[in-house]
Amino acid sequence: MAERISSCMTDRVADETSVGAALREQLKALLDGGQAHATFDAAVEGFPETLQGVVPERLPYSGWQILEHIRITQRDILEYSDNAGGGYKALKWPEEYWPKEAAPPSAEAWAQSVKQVREDRRAFEALLAKSDDAALVRPFAWAEEGQSLLREAFLVADHTAYHTGELVVVRRLLGAWKS
Repeated sequence: MAERISSCMTDRVADETSVGAALREQLKALLDGGQAHATFDAAVEGFPETLQGVVPERLPYSGWQILEHIRITQRDILEYSDNAGGGYKALKWPEEYWPKEAAPPSAEAWAQSVKQVREDRRAFEALLAKSDDAALVRPFAWAEEGQSLLREAFLVADHTAYHTGELVVVRRLLGAWKS
């Protein structure tokens, strides 16, 4: 009985949408985060300005450095993925992916970085939305290791989720996370 119901549901889904469209919908949900952990937005919202540049004992980075690393890396992946014109220039690892200074350079820098992460995530989601099923999985013409838009979407989601967790840990250690 359960097998027959599952089959009917699968047929209904197949009638209503393509597998690629369903996959893009799930990728967007994955990029937005929060299905199994705190969202990026929850991790950065209300992070006290006085603590943004504090490196907790025995950790290598401040909240600011983690936030900037998320922003820089996501932007790099976006530019790599949207490189049909061939203008992408790889950053140097690790120095160009991590800010050297523990504290934001200004009071506005945190909010600007958060805004840029959100804008770049929307731009990446737009790439997914405009891709057809084949473009989603086809390796980029410029890919050296078979990278595709699908792989890069997983990379953005995985990377952001990992570092979002680090932001939560930093906030907990600094006493600035809701219990």
